Amino acid sequence: MRVIGADGTQLGIMPTPKALELAEENELDLVKIVPTATPPVCKLMDYDKHRFEQSKREREMRKNQKVISLKEVQLSATIEENDVAIKAKNAIRFLQDGDKVKVSIRFRGRQIAHSDIGLKVMQDFIERTKEVSMVERRPLIEGRNMIMILAPKTEKASKAEKAAAKQQPAAPQA
Repeated sequence: MRVIGADGTQLGIMPTPKALELAEENELDLVKIVPTATPPVCKLMDYDKHRFEQSKREREMRKNQKVISLKEVQLSATIEENDVAIKAKNAIRFLQDGDKVKVSIRFRGRQIAHSDIGLKVMQDFIERTKEVSMVERRPLIEGRNMIMILAPKTEKASKAEKAAAKQQPAAPQA
């Protein structure tokens, strides 16, 4: 087998018993890195230390990743004004927490013939949440449902808004 030293140097091709003896002398483990190669490639290393460092890297990566969940808000084509306000308030809270929001309208009976009413409800909902959200997926009809997805506004979008606000002249103070 081809043996690589702990510092990455090539030690050459040697029989397995000699490689194991070399590993015991250095108080290291002989680890097969590429078992399918001819001859198989092995490396002298402290395997416990390697496993510890690998788990430490994985924990660090998990800690740094952000989990975005999808919350759902259900509306109807005949929803009242106050109900829309409450649903919008809940959606804004979800968006501020960093979650995406799926807004859906289920058309019942003959309501599907008047999908334009559902579209107006969706547009009103977009207007109510436009401060903290951007439309990730436009309202589309899938079967008897109209679905859209809102995502929280990113920092890049807010920076663009700030730049646009700077370009507008400030009102003179009296």
